[in-house]
Amino acid sequence: MVKALTLVIGACLLFCAGFLVRNDDGLMQRLGVVSSSDSAAADASSASSDGLASRIAEVESILQSESLDSYDLDASTSASVEAFLESTNDPFTRYYSDARYSSYVQSTTEEYPGVGVLFAESDGRAYALDVFEGSSAAEAGVEPGDFVVAIDGDRSQEWSATEAINAVQRQAGSTVVITWMRPENDDPSAGSEFSTSLECADYEEPNVSIDLLEESVGYIKLSQFTQNSDTLVRQAIEQLRGQGAQSFVLDLRDNPGGYLTKAVDVASLFIRSGVVVEIVTVDASTTKQVSGEVATDAPLVVIVNENTAGAAEVLAAALRDTERATIVGTTTMGKGSVQVTKALSFGGALRYTAARYKSPDGYSIDQVGVTPSITVSQREGNDADEQLDLAVDTAASLIQQS
Repeated sequence: MVKALTLVIGACLLFCAGFLVRNDDGLMQRLGVVSSSDSAAADASSASSDGLASRIAEVESILQSESLDSYDLDASTSASVEAFLESTNDPFTRYYSDARYSSYVQSTTEEYPGVGVLFAESDGRAYALDVFEGSSAAEAGVEPGDFVVAIDGDRSQEWSATEAINAVQRQAGSTVVITWMRPENDDPSAGSEFSTSLECADYEEPNVSIDLLEESVGYIKLSQFTQNSDTLVRQAIEQLRGQGAQSFVLDLRDNPGGYLTKAVDVASLFIRSGVVVEIVTVDASTTKQVSGEVATDAPLVVIVNENTAGAAEVLAAALRDTERATIVGTTTMGKGSVQVTKALSFGGALRYTAARYKSPDGYSIDQVGVTPSITVSQREGNDADEQLDLAVDTAASLIQQS
């Protein structure tokens, strides 16, 4: 009992000390979020002497001087930190051991082909949001909605979307073994597992696709927010307008998000002025405004579903709150938060939620989602796209009203 207690106490102390060392704001800056880690660290260091760290230090001091047992520092650190993080009830919080973090950092600095799967994340767990046609994943029977259980046999912890993406980016022709779990009755916590051996190759699908539909409605599908999303959407608007489009349908279904700055830039193509999103951190609340470079004032309808997440929800909420668009579909995922990964002083890293998004009207997106103006579900077994059909009808009617 004393030995087990010593393991937990020693690692928790190290975790608490490491948690106070926060020194890398790179990801927050790329997402357009202003972080004040220096202020947070200062506040933490001046915390009450009766804090968790001091309590554990007292117990550890007694055990070190009086106990005959010893402990494995790395093993106890991992076990204790993971237990501590679980108590935060934040599904996106995660501890990376030194070895795992080293692999993570190395893989994020290089770009290699993948396995033809667009990964997203639900409650901290990676899953297949889309499977590219003709890919090894498609041939192996991987389907959208399958959750990642293990990669190359590693199931030591739940895989985040970022980890999964990095792990499958390898030299073309190499293979990666992924174990999946297919949910039963739409329950992501239960289902059957199966393994696939997938070949890495270059699989490209257009991030933006367009079509001119009936009644002079231009259709734009945006798959995710990448570095050039705003440029591609602007080009799509101009091309469709040249073909006679008088209103637009922007399809954000199954869009997992991406760069927040690009969501703001895409919003700027439709909204002339005002706030796009409010970003709430521990120390401050900041806003992002549109750029004023509008591409069209034509009527707009946006389609969303339960897989619309992150930056895509920010865009949908902004277009809804400014009354710039009619939102059609089902309530979005509610992934309105930003996670940051920071190195710890004793090795490894900590991933935690550092900011949350609010809509221009002050509505929280995280754990709530964006509610559509017109709710319509896609019924299983129905070949017709009911959500798209309603969106097109709505966009056509808005032409007549404008």
